[in-house]
Amino acid sequence: MAVTDSRLLDLILVFAPLSLFSFGGGQSLFAEIQHQSVGIHHWITDAQFTDLYAISKATPGPATLMVALIGWQVNGFQGALAAALAMYGPSSIAGYFAVRWWLRRPPSLLTRAVEQGLAPIAVGLSFAGVLTVIQSSDPGPLQLATTAVAGLLLYYTRVGIYWLIGSVTVIYAALVMT
Repeated sequence: MAVTDSRLLDLILVFAPLSLFSFGGGQSLFAEIQHQSVGIHHWITDAQFTDLYAISKATPGPATLMVALIGWQVNGFQGALAAALAMYGPSSIAGYFAVRWWLRRPPSLLTRAVEQGLAPIAVGLSFAGVLTVIQSSDPGPLQLATTAVAGLLLYYTRVGIYWLIGSVTVIYAALVMT
């Protein structure tokens, strides 16, 4: 097997199983994506992970599009295609059949238990993803404070996200210029 084929297979073997465990959305996968891409396979560095995360969040679509960017780093266009198909194919197929099955069942103790059991798992996985991105960015005290204040403002007030991003941008620009 050629090196290129091996790398494509590695991308598929990492992202296809992850696709099936994205409870709570793609954010729940970031901790494992970082672990696999940086820690195990060494496809990218922590700094690159943070940069790819930022790029994927700035583009339309799901944040897990970052796997296509990781695939691009690994093997160009073929890597991006393989990673994206591996990330979205299995979960789309499984989701289709799971929803069809689920909607045919009347509400029961089992369905309520599954729904109630998956909710805390989704929250925990999402929280782990957030912590992974913060840790990968190697933040200083100012960045940690900014993250905390932004999180608190978004949670406890009705401040708009665009206003918040604009304000932080102006504040950081002023700090850099001084």
